[in-house]
Amino acid sequence: MSDKPRVVLLFSGKRKCGKDFLTERLLHRLTDQCAQIIRISEPIKRSWAEKLGLDLRELLSDGPYKERYRREMIEWSDRKRLEDAGFFCRQACAAVNKEIVIVSDVRRKTDLQYFRETYGERAKTVRIVASEKTRSVRGWVFQEGVDDVQSECDLDDVTEWDLAVCNESDANVDDLLDKIEKLL
Repeated sequence: MSDKPRVVLLFSGKRKCGKDFLTERLLHRLTDQCAQIIRISEPIKRSWAEKLGLDLRELLSDGPYKERYRREMIEWSDRKRLEDAGFFCRQACAAVNKEIVIVSDVRRKTDLQYFRETYGERAKTVRIVASEKTRSVRGWVFQEGVDDVQSECDLDDVTEWDLAVCNESDANVDDLLDKIEKLL
């Protein structure tokens, strides 16, 4: 096993709980250290864009273009995972080259299993929670076939996290980041 990464922070949580916001802010804070963000969704979206001739940059953004294809991407990636549960995790990890790796979008027990088996005790889990009210203010609207399937619900019954933080509208971001940094 390689010396890199020294730590792998695995972020999970429901849509619009603030995973991307917090991971981007954490990366910004760690500019003096060797850190990077990887996303399991990136190889999914890249493959989907290539398959259908779509705009990858738009699929990677947080907007209506991505939402138009979200359900189909979930269904397709679920079928791919049935063949090989670690397929997208391995693809995302191909870009790992820093001491601190932030995985911004862990969504399944198989994702947790992959990182724990690959990185052992270097893998640290962070669960981000926010109420439906807060998530709604951030643009979340329940979508059947998206918010009630494995990609959103598989980790709901996991109770052991290295850290769980509540990211409500009134949360102090610096306090949340301080708690997360303690995992390093």
